[in-house]
Amino acid sequence: MRAATYLIPAAAGDSEGGECAVFANIGGGVEANIKRWIGQFEQPDGSSSEAKAKQKKETINGFAVTTVDLLGTFAGGGMAMGQPATKKPNYRLLGAIVETPQGEVFFKFTGPVKTVTAAQADFQALLKSLKN
Repeated sequence: MRAATYLIPAAAGDSEGGECAVFANIGGGVEANIKRWIGQFEQPDGSSSEAKAKQKKETINGFAVTTVDLLGTFAGGGMAMGQPATKKPNYRLLGAIVETPQGEVFFKFTGPVKTVTAAQADFQALLKSLKN
């Protein structure tokens, strides 16, 4: 279930903004969801998005957090639920799955590279603001 959606304004040079969607209780587990997110990206050179994705496991405020960072062509669904997939080149994914005692919370931030990069510190601050 989508718990929140943050619309991120476009950075200078980008024609559209980004979206940070927050989900809870969607099931599937950490690895399956990270793999699904990576599968929504294609590489312009045809190489593997899985090989290019930067994954990290860390602890933030006592919570286990798995993050993923990936650039490429976003080929997943549109920003609005049910919208058909439109390939969007030069996109970036910052994703995080936080394991809490109540279940996993998913943060999926996608948008044009410049926009996501400009808001990366804010995304990290959001994750660091989580409390038990």
